[in-house]
Amino acid sequence: MSFDAGSLSDHEKGVKNAQVTTSQIQHVYRPDVDTSSVDERRLMRRIDLHVVPWLAVLYLLNFLDRGNIGNARLYHMQDDIHITDKQYLIALTVFFFPYSLFEPPSNVALKKLRPARWLGFIMFVWGIAMTMHGLVTNYAGLLGLRFLLGLAEAGLYPGVVFYMSCWYKRSELGTRVGVFFSSATVAGAFSGLLAAAIHNMDGIGGKPGWAWIFIIEGLLTVVCAVLSFWILQDFPDTAKFLNDTERVWVVRRLQEDMKFSAGGEKFKMKYVWQSLADWKTWLAMGIYMGFDGPLFAFSLFTPTIINQLGFQATAANLLSVPVYAWACLVTVIIGFLGDRIGHRGYINMALFGSGLVGYVILIASTNPSLSYFAVFLAASSIYPTIREYAWVSSNVEGSYKRSATLGMAIGWGNLNGAVTSNVYRAKDKPWYRLGHGIVLAYIAIGWLCSLAFMILLKRENAKRDAGLRDEVIEGVDNKHANEKNGRFESVDAAKAEKGDEWSGFRYTL
Repeated sequence: MSFDAGSLSDHEKGVKNAQVTTSQIQHVYRPDVDTSSVDERRLMRRIDLHVVPWLAVLYLLNFLDRGNIGNARLYHMQDDIHITDKQYLIALTVFFFPYSLFEPPSNVALKKLRPARWLGFIMFVWGIAMTMHGLVTNYAGLLGLRFLLGLAEAGLYPGVVFYMSCWYKRSELGTRVGVFFSSATVAGAFSGLLAAAIHNMDGIGGKPGWAWIFIIEGLLTVVCAVLSFWILQDFPDTAKFLNDTERVWVVRRLQEDMKFSAGGEKFKMKYVWQSLADWKTWLAMGIYMGFDGPLFAFSLFTPTIINQLGFQATAANLLSVPVYAWACLVTVIIGFLGDRIGHRGYINMALFGSGLVGYVILIASTNPSLSYFAVFLAASSIYPTIREYAWVSSNVEGSYKRSATLGMAIGWGNLNGAVTSNVYRAKDKPWYRLGHGIVLAYIAIGWLCSLAFMILLKRENAKRDAGLRDEVIEGVDNKHANEKNGRFESVDAAKAEKGDEWSGFRYTL
């Protein structure tokens, strides 16, 4: 979004417009290229087809491989490899430490390397680790494989969100992230169906049905990882499926949308420090904690929760399908609405609110049908809220700063999966009130951090409207300009140096 001059005086508007107009004339990305022949609608459809569908497939496999241990557990995996309930929970927990800690450096690696190479490589590693789950025979082997799986899967989600933010304008990102993340809900539904089908292979090759769940899904991931080396595209300024004119057009439209680094940016450690010093990073970590913690608890334990409500293993897996189908529908609709009507903060708080209602019902209910209904409410809160990534990424400018902020926020959110993967204890069944109470607390934290994020963004926009953040630009007369906000030779120099802290940048609410 461009800056909002609505509350400025005529003189102030003139100053702002003079700054931007002069900047655009002098610093248009590759001004020698004529992009007037580009058909925007046709090109954006082509970009969507090249960028979004395959990423959705990758995340479907990522989510499927991460959570299928919950399906396998219902088919006596725990008994066959002789582990206790406590050891099973520890094995789930081990996954989250490398998964969280490796996310920030992985995002920087993605920026420095080709997306196809980096994402294809980590996907190949986790596919091998998943396949080996089907061969595990003891507790030590399971721990090692869960650690390796967490290490390899860490880079996919934050990498994909950052990568998509390098292709789309801020007003376009929510819909694409919603479509992309809907693959997680498809994975949830598909995992139940697939597990029920694969379990029919029980005894083939001397292996139990749960082992075949891991082996088949792991090998599918390996195949898709190899294909990714050729299917995934690079960043807009180097993408091979675009011609030179189209590449220039994409970069220019992103720069007009306050993504000044779209034309390329060299890594400097100061961008990481800028992220660490930005209050938005820390509040984003609280928001992500509010939905990532519940997300992992929900995806890992939904079959178990339904099973303990009185349904048998296969029935429990199949009854999870409608829950995820509903979550998929709501996720896509919310992503679309977020881009069309804006006000992502209000939408976010409403979603967290529905989650609070759902988990209050789960805590209070002793009726299986009512609890099953509450699971739908929980799903319609947790999964659509993931498009929160679009809200945060659209308010952080500078590709390396954005990648660091997303890596930290997503990493912290995922680290809380180490907590929520332990809250549903066998001794608390069938109602699991302690687990539901802890998840309820996480959602409340997300609601409060969303409120604070929205209020502070609005306050900062007001200060910029009043000229309190104006920099001194050489050659431009501006009575509000203050040396403490910085002195720059041009508006473009201020944009490049300050990113989203530039006085003309306006945050999306």
